[in-house]
Amino acid sequence: MIINHPLLGPRDAAEFVYLGDAALMNRPDASASDAQEAFHDYLYLRTNPAGEMRELWYHEQGDRSWLVVTRNTLTHEITAVEMASDVARAMGRSR
Repeated sequence: MIINHPLLGPRDAAEFVYLGDAALMNRPDASASDAQEAFHDYLYLRTNPAGEMRELWYHEQGDRSWLVVTRNTLTHEITAVEMASDVARAMGRSR
């Protein structure tokens, strides 16, 4: 599988480490009244959808950047690749 890195161009997926659902970027608020339940759900309750999904990939054998890859889990077709820092900024986070 080839991942078209936004800065470096096409790279083999073997250069990357897969983390999982990009929803992990939406960390619960630790100061909220329901923080314990929210963190339990964040850590342990995951979906396993068939079809298009946004995923986190780490470019371990390259520039060590984090990417958000939109990929079909059935066909492995990649339809979008974004820098995770840009996605976090768009979500209003400074990561």
